[in-house]
Amino acid sequence: MAVETADDRTALLADFGVSATYTPAGGQATAVTVIFDSDFQEADAGGSITFAIEIPRVLATTADFASAAEGDSLVIGGVTYTILVVMPDGQGMTELRLEKQ
Repeated sequence: MAVETADDRTALLADFGVSATYTPAGGQATAVTVIFDSDFQEADAGGSITFAIEIPRVLATTADFASAAEGDSLVIGGVTYTILVVMPDGQGMTELRLEKQ
C-alpha cells in the first residue's frame, strides 16, 4: 500500500518540481513536471587520486513516464539529457538517471 496518495504526489511536484519536456525515442514531446537533482559523487579511478562526477536524476510520477526507456530524452532548463535508467518504485513515483547530451 502506498504511503502517499496521488494528491500527495501532485502537491510534492507542485512545491518542488520544475517544468521539463519529455520525448520518447521516435515519439512526440510532452510537458511534464519533475523534481531535478544533480549531486556530485566521489569516484575512485584507482591509485591515490579521486574525483567527483555529476549524477543528474529526476523524480516524477510513474504515470508521466509509464513507457519511458533508456535513450529517451528530457530537457530541463534548456539542457538536454538522455535517460539512462528508469526505476519505478511501485508506489506511483519513478526515478530516472540521466546523462547530459
